[in-house]
Amino acid sequence: MKAASTTPLRLHETPLVLLRRAMGDRRKRREKLRRLAQTLRSYGAEGQVLPRLQRLKDLGWIDAIPTRLQRMVGAIDMLRFFIVPCAAQYYRSKGINFTFHTLLRFLDDPSSVIDPTGFNSDRDTIIGHVLQVVHANPAYDLQLLESFPDGLGAMESQLLQILDGSHPRAASLLATVEDPDYHRRLLDHVREFRARGGAVDPMLRENVMSDARFKQLEHTFGALPNAMGYFSKLPRTPLGAARHLLRVREFPAHLVA
Repeated sequence: MKAASTTPLRLHETPLVLLRRAMGDRRKRREKLRRLAQTLRSYGAEGQVLPRLQRLKDLGWIDAIPTRLQRMVGAIDMLRFFIVPCAAQYYRSKGINFTFHTLLRFLDDPSSVIDPTGFNSDRDTIIGHVLQVVHANPAYDLQLLESFPDGLGAMESQLLQILDGSHPRAASLLATVEDPDYHRRLLDHVREFRARGGAVDPMLRENVMSDARFKQLEHTFGALPNAMGYFSKLPRTPLGAARHLLRVREFPAHLVA
C-alpha cells in the first residue's frame, strides 16, 4: 500500500482543490449527510446517550452524569470560552484562515462540528473528528471513545490506515490537518493511553502550553472527568440556564474545584 505524503495537503493545495477533497465524491457526501441526520436525531434521544454516559461512569471516567440541559449549556461554554478562541489563536499563529479551516472541517464531516461534547455522535464520527483537527488535548475524545467497547482499538486502526494511505477518508482528512507529524504523534499517544489505562502525560497543542489562560481552560475542558465535573455545577433549570448564558461573559473560574 502506498504511504501517505508527509507534506499535508492542507499546506500546498489550492483552496478549490482543498474544498473538493473535503467534500469527497457523491457516495461520501451521502454518507456524511446520513451521519449528520443521525447526530441531529440523537439530540432528543436520551435513551441512546445515557447508556454511554453510564458506561463512562462505571469505568470511572466521570463521577456524575450531568442532565441534558447541563450538557447543552456546558457545550456552549466549552465552545465560547475554550475551543473557538484557542483554535482561532492557534491557526492565526500558523497564518491559516480560521474561517476557511472551519469550512473545510464542516465539509469533511458536518456531524462532528455540530456536536462539541461528542455524546450524540457515533464512534467513527468521534474518531474522524480527532483525525481532522490538531487537538488542544485529545484526552477528552480518547476518554469519550471508552463509551464504546471497541472505541480505542478502532482509533488506533484508523490512525494506521491514515499513515499507510489506506483510510477511505484520507484525502478529505489530510485536506484539513496542517501538522505533518500530528497523526504519527497521535498514534504513539493512543498506544500509550491504551497500554497505561489512560494514565499518560497530556498531548498538549503548542499554544496551550505557552498560554496560561488556555492552559487553565484546558485543565477544565481538555479531559472528560473535569469537563463533566464543570457541567454538573451548571444550572439545572431552563431559567437558570438562560441567565447563565446571557449574563456570564467570562469563564466562571469559581465553578472549578
